[in-house]
Amino acid sequence: MSDDEDTQYVKKTKTIHYGSLENAERARIESQNEDIDNKISTPANNSPVHAPSEYMELEDAMSKDKQALLEEFERKKKARSINVSTDDAEVKRNLRQLGEPICLFGEGPADRRSRLRDILSRIGEDAVIRREAEEERKLYEKDQETTWYHEGPDSLRIARLWLAEYSLPRAKARLEEARRQVDLPAATKTARTQELQKKIQSMAIYCSQIGDTRPISYCQFSPNSELLATASWSGLCKVWSIPDCQLKQTLKGHTCNVGAIVFHPNATLNNDEKICNMASCAADGSVKLWDFVSEEPIADIEGHMPHRVSRLGFHPSGRFLGTCCFDNSWRLWDLHQCQEVLHQEGHVKPVYCISFQVDGSVCATGGMDAFGRVWDLRTGRCIMFMEGHLKAILGIDFSSNGYQIATASEDNVCKIWDLRKRSILYSIPAHTNLISEVKFQKFTGSYLVTASYDNTVKIWTSKTWQPLKTLSGHDGKIMSMDISPNDQYIASSSYDRTFKLWTSEAI
Repeated sequence: MSDDEDTQYVKKTKTIHYGSLENAERARIESQNEDIDNKISTPANNSPVHAPSEYMELEDAMSKDKQALLEEFERKKKARSINVSTDDAEVKRNLRQLGEPICLFGEGPADRRSRLRDILSRIGEDAVIRREAEEERKLYEKDQETTWYHEGPDSLRIARLWLAEYSLPRAKARLEEARRQVDLPAATKTARTQELQKKIQSMAIYCSQIGDTRPISYCQFSPNSELLATASWSGLCKVWSIPDCQLKQTLKGHTCNVGAIVFHPNATLNNDEKICNMASCAADGSVKLWDFVSEEPIADIEGHMPHRVSRLGFHPSGRFLGTCCFDNSWRLWDLHQCQEVLHQEGHVKPVYCISFQVDGSVCATGGMDAFGRVWDLRTGRCIMFMEGHLKAILGIDFSSNGYQIATASEDNVCKIWDLRKRSILYSIPAHTNLISEVKFQKFTGSYLVTASYDNTVKIWTSKTWQPLKTLSGHDGKIMSMDISPNDQYIASSSYDRTFKLWTSEAI
């Protein structure tokens, strides 16, 4: 509304207001109004006059309303000038790109076109800004997908060259042995399978030993199958003779829960007793190396604290040690160079378990994020991503054939993966509680063993993944399990503070 129109409106209002009054009364009121106006315009003290704040607020509000009306008018004018496609599919596509619903209840194609035109008129330059931001985001995501390489230390180059030279001959020998096994007569294979199944089905408890005053968290056989190492929540590690289960050595050095203890691949075979023959890890991040002589560690591996180290494992060569840390990474330590050569990230939650392939070229890790990864130690790349478990992966192991991987999870399922196909091969609904450990038979991989918090150990055939035997006897959840290299015993350690040996009744 213009100023002239406002003036006419006021005059008309006054005319209507005073039209019904008598002339004398109208003159008196007009005279009073003039006096008031004069007093307001020329006060006695000549001080500046301020209009009441409510009138000023009213004027500001009217000004804002007028501005809003003008903006709305301009927007509608702009909307009428926007060309919108008559193709309803194109209109829906445009709405989707703008992040708007493609169809509202009771809305027809014409209404949809009007809504799109109205949206376009409202966003104006914001659409351009949004589009540019979207393009920048896509470029950033593409950039994040690009593999970046950083120059590593010279020790890593030395380690990777050594790993390549070590693993290639072993891979060649493994493949030649696999070809020989394929060429065996079918009758021979069948006879071996039947003999193995008969042996497994006759397995029973052989020995039960109280190992500590706290739960036994881990156990592993020595390479010659004559010793068994156990780790406890008391902080002690112990070495026992097999099969009489007599205490041979007590290892003192940890001050909290010990997560695992493992033998060097050459321990009890050709290693000297006074060099590194065992390694252990604990919840405080400590990693210690042990010999067969002293009760004290011969060396400490530092660099994990204050994060927990859950599991560790020796490379088949014995030169490297892999450790799983709760800082969402795993480490590779070169014991010859006496330093960390690899600090590998990739999991989004703590890395819980690790296993090296028999050739020594790759390793597999399982994490609390429910994912597994296979890493090429010669290049540092992740060559396989294992996705399928619903909960944390607590155990992982390579088969002796070099390409099958078993994972044990908190979701009570054991999964078998094929490295060649880079996909899942089979899922075993193995237990009624979480699976704490999984192991293939050492040298032939003819069967698979799982341990669970349902107090049982189960043995499965590696051909059809069918159950062969259930070993029951523990009073508490089973925290770890291992198979002796000579294939004569299975050891299990439990929350009930005992470890047990299982063997065939024929022995």
